Amino acid sequence: MSKRLQVLLDEAEYDEIKRIAGENGMTTAEWVRAVLRRARRDYPRMRSERKLAALDAATAYEYPTADIGQMLGEIEEGYGSGLH
Repeated sequence: MSKRLQVLLDEAEYDEIKRIAGENGMTTAEWVRAVLRRARRDYPRMRSERKLAALDAATAYEYPTADIGQMLGEIEEGYGSGLH
């Protein structure tokens, strides 16, 4: 069963989409469906790429580190200091 999706665009956006669809030998509806299919297919990959990019950015810097026991001890000391 097909469903109808209504999307409101300003005139300039619609005209550009219609032009692009025509350049690709497609109706506006065909082009929009193709673009939405591609977006759905690529969505999980895009999410993974964003996560990896954030990880790359975070690991590009040097942060102070310590033994986990030492860090946990310092955290606990901070709780007792009244600074939380």
